[in-house]
Amino acid sequence: MGRILAIDYGTKRTGLAVTDEMQIIASGLTTVETKQLLPFIKTYVLTENVEKIVVGLPKQMDNSASESEVYIQKFLVKLGKTLPQIPVDRVDERFTSKMAFQTMIDSGLKKKQRKNKALVDEISATLILQSYLSSK
Repeated sequence: MGRILAIDYGTKRTGLAVTDEMQIIASGLTTVETKQLLPFIKTYVLTENVEKIVVGLPKQMDNSASESEVYIQKFLVKLGKTLPQIPVDRVDERFTSKMAFQTMIDSGLKKKQRKNKALVDEISATLILQSYLSSK
């Protein structure tokens, strides 16, 4: 078995999370500037055994696509051309940012630390991955 890499795509920053090789535990990996995302993923896939990539699917409350889906679709085309051998799944990511912020509060992070948007993105990616693992 290989790792599953999760992506919480953003136009400025993108949060990443990954499973262990047994696909049991979802852990935050890092946050990357979005313009560096494809080179980062390509390098990561060369050094780690990645079996699948999971990308957040942002939806509105009425189940319609979020405005950011346009940017994600463009990224997915580039990702498919860069790493055609790795399948990509999508996971509903509604409320992950709010849940990530609440997780930061619950874990006792100070107010200054909770303002770290990169950390919110990384936790959001972890929540997306955990949701994917739970649905399997």
